[in-house]
Amino acid sequence: MERKAIGAAALEVGAVGLGCMPMSWAYTGSRQRGEESLRTVHAALDTGCTLLDTADMYGPFTNELLLGRVLKERRADAFVSTKVGLLVGEQHIVANGRPGYVKRACDASLRRLQTDVIDLYQLHRADPEVPVEETWGAMADLVGAGKVRSLGLCAVGARAARRDGRAGLHAGTIRQLERIQQVFPVSSVMAELSVWSPEALEALLPWCTARGVGFLAAMPLGNGFLSGTLTPGQGFEPDDVRARHPRFTAEMMAANQPVVVGLRRVAARHGDDVTPAQVALAWVLSRGRNVVPVPGAKHERWARENAAAAELRLTDADLAELAELPTARGSWD
Repeated sequence: MERKAIGAAALEVGAVGLGCMPMSWAYTGSRQRGEESLRTVHAALDTGCTLLDTADMYGPFTNELLLGRVLKERRADAFVSTKVGLLVGEQHIVANGRPGYVKRACDASLRRLQTDVIDLYQLHRADPEVPVEETWGAMADLVGAGKVRSLGLCAVGARAARRDGRAGLHAGTIRQLERIQQVFPVSSVMAELSVWSPEALEALLPWCTARGVGFLAAMPLGNGFLSGTLTPGQGFEPDDVRARHPRFTAEMMAANQPVVVGLRRVAARHGDDVTPAQVALAWVLSRGRNVVPVPGAKHERWARENAAAAELRLTDADLAELAELPTARGSWD
């Protein structure tokens, strides 16, 4: 698989990453199976998807423990990305960016991941009670201590960004980036980017590109919708985040079917074995040399299918057709 460089340190990763969250968190719990998840991670590494993205809050903690079982055998094959800054309670999630906590959390992640260094340590969310420079400074200390190789920032969520009330969906994230960049170089930014959520193209991705910062595209398959495997009205288990998302009501899933139809139409031109998901990922890959899609997967089949998208080259006609797809209906709020 083609490799891409992340940030000023030019750390190399496969062009497509693997989002490990669905294996342990946020999606249908009854379909989360440890052994299948392990096979999925191994399959991703076998195909060149070296970037494994996790977080201490996924589970919580269980996703890092699962990856640790793979890394114990295949650390040299993987680029390990995990996150810090969010604590999970019974009914809520809170931010914690205190320097002492960040350093303890890093040590705990290292133990769970069974490794002595984290390739990319991402700040999941800034703590409103702690200046972001202090949190970032603690993370930079971890680089100095040899526990972390590079630092990244996750974009402020869309709901919080809309409450911000200022120009641009990612204005708040860019302000944070400008502040922390003065403390220690930002190697990557993770934010949602997909055919039906292209907002990062307006300002956030250009900010990253201009500064040589890697862009990790979260939810490049639209939480599974762009794969074309979901049926309007199918329903979701209560623990699945899509059960509470307005875009995943039966009405909105039906209304957004033209987006999937467009992806299928482009896929058909490239061969019977090309899928809508691969077209959606190829579109993300076409956004720039610094863009790495990180689709979530918990089954080996989907990991291999996603990896194959790195070989798909969309034509100018394909990209023009995708640009004309209808805007997705249903807010994320």
